[in-house]
Amino acid sequence: MMKFKYLVFTLVIFSILSSCQPGPKDNKLTREEKKEGWKLLFDGKTTDGWRGYNMTEIPSAWKVVDGTLMSAGEGGDIGGDIITIDKYENFDLKIDWKLAPGGNSGILYHVMEGPGLKSTYFSGPEYQLIDDIGFPGGVTPHNSTGADYAMTPADTTQKELNPVGQWNSSRIIFDNGKVIHYLNGKKIVEFTAWNDEWEEKVNKGKWKNYPAYGKAKSGHIGLQDHGSKIWFKNIKTKELQ
Repeated sequence: MMKFKYLVFTLVIFSILSSCQPGPKDNKLTREEKKEGWKLLFDGKTTDGWRGYNMTEIPSAWKVVDGTLMSAGEGGDIGGDIITIDKYENFDLKIDWKLAPGGNSGILYHVMEGPGLKSTYFSGPEYQLIDDIGFPGGVTPHNSTGADYAMTPADTTQKELNPVGQWNSSRIIFDNGKVIHYLNGKKIVEFTAWNDEWEEKVNKGKWKNYPAYGKAKSGHIGLQDHGSKIWFKNIKTKELQ
């Protein structure tokens, strides 16, 4: 009987201690993530690894604040975005973010620079980030949070978006043209880049007058300053074959 009571006591204590263990630290890789090949794109302390689009330095609006990469929202349709110094082709990208009320931003990839490319979205497909409820003028399925902006809407049956001011987790997988968007652990978008359906959407939609849109097979990852405050943390990527 005493052994049984001791066993129960031990299990209870183990359960309590387990529940008190701290969760993963922000802007850090776990041992398992390191083994799997993940790389931090933001260390929580500096803007190392980033620069302004078509710039050599970081725009003044972007600062490290309390372990987040934060923009004060001084950009607009043209100007203010930042990109990774490195380029990526096939990748798995994870990132946490939150918006100010009425906010609008995005995560872009395969971003190119060059003559006539005035902003990141001229070439880079975008995972939309926006205040679905309070954005002035409202949103449509094709420009709501998680959508492949102006191309593929998010699946509203799976979409679970936390309220403005709270953290959300996004994930983009680009694997040899196969693209998946996740929001808070749920798959909300899936499409294939460069196939006939994709080309038709490009040629008949918003991007028909943007000849560089989506054409690059490799490019920078970009974070958009679209004139409202935005915070990012836990930015990490794993390159895929």
